[in-house]
Amino acid sequence: MNIPFSPPDIGEEEIKEVVDTLKSGWVTTGPKTKLFEKKIAEFCHTDRAVCLNSATACMETTLRLLGVGPGDEVITSAYTYTASASVVCHVGAKLVLVDTAPDSFQMDCDQLEAAITEKTKVIIPVELGGVVCDYHRLFQIVEKKKSLFQPSGELQEKIGRVILMADAAHGFGAMQGDRMCGEIADFTCFSFHAVKNLTTAEGGAVTWRSLPSIDNEDIYKQYMLFSLHGQSKDALAKTQAGAWEYDIVAPYYKCNMTDIMASIGLAQLRRYPELLKRRREIIAAYDQALSDLPVTRLVHYDDRGASSGHLYLVRLTGKDQRFRNRMIERMAELGVATNVHYKPLPLLSAYKNMGFDIDDYPNAFHMFENEITLPLHTCLTDEQIVYVTDTFKKVWMELC
Repeated sequence: MNIPFSPPDIGEEEIKEVVDTLKSGWVTTGPKTKLFEKKIAEFCHTDRAVCLNSATACMETTLRLLGVGPGDEVITSAYTYTASASVVCHVGAKLVLVDTAPDSFQMDCDQLEAAITEKTKVIIPVELGGVVCDYHRLFQIVEKKKSLFQPSGELQEKIGRVILMADAAHGFGAMQGDRMCGEIADFTCFSFHAVKNLTTAEGGAVTWRSLPSIDNEDIYKQYMLFSLHGQSKDALAKTQAGAWEYDIVAPYYKCNMTDIMASIGLAQLRRYPELLKRRREIIAAYDQALSDLPVTRLVHYDDRGASSGHLYLVRLTGKDQRFRNRMIERMAELGVATNVHYKPLPLLSAYKNMGFDIDDYPNAFHMFENEITLPLHTCLTDEQIVYVTDTFKKVWMELC
């Protein structure tokens, strides 16, 4: 067999929706993008949602909306993809990295609490693999440190504490208790990249909690300005009779979603309950098949909530990088593509050059050195699921 790691699950429904968009004559940001935003907000139980061209754009734009910039500090995990951190650099703030807790993919909350200073404006928790972070503890921390918070700007002042902006690139559809990912953190940024559970090819969305004295419509309008050059009217509004006139309120950015992208997303969203169900079935099959091996698997479903089932992360107990890399190579030879999520940021040149040293993040390194990610996507057949786990066990026995 030849089993790819994460192909997009695109069918006739998505194709028909895109064709309909192409035939409509409206291919950039327009009625389908607005409809997709409405549907995402409904799905996440939020008042509004904004769709942009990537989760990275969503995170950077949110930091700019919050007035984060030079002189400020933003904290995120050392164990994440670069996008969680690069957006901090884009706005000119100081990046602060926190190690994971022992044997965990999530930030160490004690270290996180200690890292908050008078300059801290935002914390970026990461919903790695689709598992929602411990927001009960995170909100406790930011409330406890409230006296340190020094707001700059009206929005920061209204929130009145360090803001939690989730990197939920993996998290669309996850739940914590009875709350959806998207309504828990102050702001939540999703990815709809080609490898994600729900795809628009490229794309992302941001949702936010309704907060006292903050006008959600005003927040939405600010995102629109940031995403389209600071133009006071988008192309859709300008199509109204005699409505050509517009203003540029500031020299902003260009990161809007198109109706072609949104049309894929609309079809995917209609299918999404079944896609999430299938992911849960695959995870259950993997869990059962690997239960007799000395490996540790990311827990996706428990009494605290349900993940989006985005990644199947396995740690090879007692093994090192060399063993893990040999497993990846051997499984590839047998037709199974695997991956690693993630190289901790301090191992990467960009962050080494900023002065980060992996020796300061031993728990993150320990998680990385023996982690392997198995293919988890809704194009997998039952036969392929068995082949993946049989191949994993076969290679494990060969190398041990």
